Amino acid sequence: MFKDNLLLGKTILVTGGGSGLGRSIAKRYLELGAKVAIASRRIDMLREEAEKLSKETGGQVYASQVDVRNPEQVIDMIEDIETNFGKINVLLNNAAGNFISPTERLSHRAVDAVLGIVLHGTFYTTLELGKRWINREQSGSILNIAATYTQNGSGYVVPSAVAKAGVVSLTKSLAAEWGKYGIRLNAIAPGPFPTEGAWSRLMPTPEIEQLFMDQIPLGRVGKHIELANLASYLVSDMAAYITGDLITIDGGETVWNAGEFNILDKVTKEQWDMLSQMRKK
Repeated sequence: MFKDNLLLGKTILVTGGGSGLGRSIAKRYLELGAKVAIASRRIDMLREEAEKLSKETGGQVYASQVDVRNPEQVIDMIEDIETNFGKINVLLNNAAGNFISPTERLSHRAVDAVLGIVLHGTFYTTLELGKRWINREQSGSILNIAATYTQNGSGYVVPSAVAKAGVVSLTKSLAAEWGKYGIRLNAIAPGPFPTEGAWSRLMPTPEIEQLFMDQIPLGRVGKHIELANLASYLVSDMAAYITGDLITIDGGETVWNAGEFNILDKVTKEQWDMLSQMRKK
């Protein structure tokens, strides 16, 4: 399925594309034939990564500075990319911020920091690009990076849970509203995929990391290429009939946590034998 020309002819904007999962997905897009624009606040780092990505893949990469919390900067970024690359076909809203904390310890600034990047930033970028597509009668595809806890929430990452739930609602709402314009929107809910930045904030100790590993049926974290392949498929023409969906990729973590009795996974063979004898009695 992942032929070298899968994304040929597409220009893809990746917010937060200079590091972590965004960079890995951007690299895969380039390998599959797309032109890619990466955007974030740190332009020097971004240009350096754009050069590295170009050397690694032989693809065309453009770096554009933006703080997605600022709608004026979002407009300037899109115009900058369109000037240098022509029209944009695909948007990957990946820029995010998150950290673990008891909610009662948070200040309003901490809440605003997460909601500003994740929810407002995703909305601003989606809205600006969507307006341009509609005015030009141009079809397009938008892919949003959500989280596994958007459905049921999660303690200790409450600002992120609220923001990501909003992103999923935005995805489904606009998929219904903008489908008539040929615009598709989908979202991915990744489980644990280690990155240098987010992983250090969310899994700061080996003990905390092991707590998460114990809840993954497949017994391992995700590989970046696995997420990048899913992200490539969803924005490709092969997924042309998929819109308004949230796809989970988490090694089974979500379904393990959803089942009340899945904790019995810790029961040993000897204990099961003993329980079986008790039932017979």
